[in-house]
Amino acid sequence: MLLADSWLRDGALSAWLVPSEFLDVNYGVGVKEYLTAKVNLLHIHRFRLDDVQFSDALVSSAVVVFAKDTVSKGPVVFSQGSKLDCPDTVLEVPRKALTPKIKWGRLFSTPRSSYNSARVTFGDLFQIKRGLATGDNKFFILPCERAWELGIPKKFLRPILPPPRRLPREIISAKPDGSPDLPECFVLIDCKLPQDDIRVRYPRFWEYLQTGIKSQVSRGYLASRRRPWYSQENRPAAPFLCTYMGRGRNGVKPFRFLWNQSKATAHNVYLLLYPKGKLKDILAGNMDVTSKVFEALQQIDTSSFIGSGRAYGGGLFKMEPRELAAIPADVLIEHPGLEAIDG
Repeated sequence: MLLADSWLRDGALSAWLVPSEFLDVNYGVGVKEYLTAKVNLLHIHRFRLDDVQFSDALVSSAVVVFAKDTVSKGPVVFSQGSKLDCPDTVLEVPRKALTPKIKWGRLFSTPRSSYNSARVTFGDLFQIKRGLATGDNKFFILPCERAWELGIPKKFLRPILPPPRRLPREIISAKPDGSPDLPECFVLIDCKLPQDDIRVRYPRFWEYLQTGIKSQVSRGYLASRRRPWYSQENRPAAPFLCTYMGRGRNGVKPFRFLWNQSKATAHNVYLLLYPKGKLKDILAGNMDVTSKVFEALQQIDTSSFIGSGRAYGGGLFKMEPRELAAIPADVLIEHPGLEAIDG
């Protein structure tokens, strides 16, 4: 698009069919700067996210129309739907709302984002991190029975949650030992001992680690950068979690909030929410207040998150920690019993 500018005559119209990801990702900022400062942007149409336009590419699409002309002061048309000539929605977005560094995807549902008016965001209340990236979940995350069969000592195994689709409910209760009370039990290998010590003291565990060396798990990008390669990064159990991705169709929310009452950590299909500041102080050991926070989280319509995350073909949505941190969390400070969080 930028290279073609040299071929455009002054006043010429230009129309492009492009992946719609540029609207919301960092590498799209340069394109948005061009569209807002160098040409007269006229219209952006985004096809429905669950209606991919190409049979051989799972990518959402957008049509961008602009003129090589002086930038107008008038609004820009934002439309979306399955058909360009018969869109489901049409909005006129003020040009001053088209800041290149913000996510333009949210502008298809409202011409002026109200995010800046939020009293408090998720980032004000929580430290948000992605779950553990093991480098090879099949090797490092095992069903409990399989880990015991392999003779891996329990002190080198940490409880870990299964993927969201295998969680039967939003509240994850705990057993007396702190492990999650779920139909399925999973553990994560995490050991700091040198291999020579393991070979002498725990030969069966050492034999399993040799299978990881033989299959080159130890040489993977993440594992090869850890010392030792079968240790894990620090991700303590978080009291609240949000699913990292979802499709959000047939009445199902694209993102789910979970209350983790166990000592289980989670891998990178989750976002981990650690309360901080005043919220952390209020929650300390208080199950009643923690329950109210979870009630407030459950009341959030996470479909409103779509404009803040990333959209992909087939209706898949993803949310990164920084994106969740920027979302308003006023519903928490306005929830009965949680007024003390404000301020």
